[in-house]
Amino acid sequence: MTWLSLIPFLIVVGLSIWLKKILPGLVLGVLAGGLLVEFGVLSGTKQTVHYIVTTLSDADNIKIIAFLYLFGGLIGMMNISGGIKGFSEWVGDKIESQRGLLGLIWGTLPFTFMMPMFRIMMIGPVVKSLMGNMRITKRKVGFTMDVSTSSVIVLLPVATAFVGFMISLVESGVQKHHLDMDPYQIFLLSILFNFFAIVMLFIGLFRTFWSSSEKERIQKQDRSGDDQEHAYHRAGIEKELSTVKAQPWNLIVPLVLLLGLTLWLLWQDGAAKGADTVFQAFSKADATFVMLLAIFVTLIATFVFYMLRRQSMAETIYHFYDGGNQLMQAIILLVLVWALSLVTEDLGFSQFINATLGAFLPSFTIPAIVFVLGAAVSYFLGSSWGTWGIFMPLGMALAVSTGASIPLTVGAVFASGSFGAMTSPLGDTTIMTASILEMPLMEYARYKLKICAIGAGIATGVYLAVGFFFV
Repeated sequence: MTWLSLIPFLIVVGLSIWLKKILPGLVLGVLAGGLLVEFGVLSGTKQTVHYIVTTLSDADNIKIIAFLYLFGGLIGMMNISGGIKGFSEWVGDKIESQRGLLGLIWGTLPFTFMMPMFRIMMIGPVVKSLMGNMRITKRKVGFTMDVSTSSVIVLLPVATAFVGFMISLVESGVQKHHLDMDPYQIFLLSILFNFFAIVMLFIGLFRTFWSSSEKERIQKQDRSGDDQEHAYHRAGIEKELSTVKAQPWNLIVPLVLLLGLTLWLLWQDGAAKGADTVFQAFSKADATFVMLLAIFVTLIATFVFYMLRRQSMAETIYHFYDGGNQLMQAIILLVLVWALSLVTEDLGFSQFINATLGAFLPSFTIPAIVFVLGAAVSYFLGSSWGTWGIFMPLGMALAVSTGASIPLTVGAVFASGSFGAMTSPLGDTTIMTASILEMPLMEYARYKLKICAIGAGIATGVYLAVGFFFV
């Protein structure tokens, strides 16, 4: 029955390509999965609803949903207060070129590196507001945001939301196979072997400072598409926001407060869990809860700050809701993606992947094979964490049984998840960037896939070459 676990994914991908919308495919994919788990229209539908309710019952999922809505609300408040408009005008006077705008995206890394979603939501609204007078495509800006996020954060050995989870996966494999190796040392070495992230980092930097003769043609296509799809959407809101007075401090103060609170609370939470250094604290802290707490406190403080500056209470509250509602599409997509992961696991997706792989292959091919298969699966999952959870036990088992390099194989597993996070239309980074920059999700995902396929091809070749010399 395990092969049936592919059906929901095929429905999602097929309908998304056909309709150029991902929501109908996700709904039908989850529904089809529920019907396969429980045969019968009523029982299958009940099972589908059960999966959705289960995702909404998960504490970590609720934290992410709450953070997204509250952050959207903060953006709405900053919009109506003139904060984004003021900051855009202030920075816009200093940024006069595409290169300057794209350089600004990379320059924000030291302040927003803790978690991809945090970074995208911090810089996205500001970058979007600066694009208006520049001849640059939304897709190129979005790609720069995503590649400077996904390709960098996964390569950092400390102080990110990923580190603790990644080390725990390696440690589990070390214990299961009774390896005389230190999990953290394996993790550190694996960073050097995350060839996809490294290649994409160089591609991203190259494209940041590379001009193309096709830029103007694509820009016209982007604008015409947006005009056709969104000609009347939110016209009244946009007209209202265009009349607000520019006040850059109404953005600077909340964002500085949010960033400072996030860093301080990460340290406090990590220290409470036994961390001795700042890096250990950031790794041990519950980053999702800390971010939610920080945004909650920042919202209260920002509301008080705006009232002291005589901002209309009614307008502030209205645009808080409006800003949060702008992220409801992303929230709904994430809930359905989580439900899809649950239903496919119940259908035996992991067992199917394990059964279709064998340990009879040459050892030097194992890292490359793990990367290619993991990348394909991660594209369907849209989750780096989900891919790592599925493929780390498989990769470690194959490496041990064939004599392949453990750090190299671990690096390949992490690289495969990076591919899905970067390219999949189901990935939270892709969803968030497309939502904030108001791009059609499937078109944007296809655009990124064309570029990332080159990086994946290069990475596969490097894995084969390095695997051959490591054996």
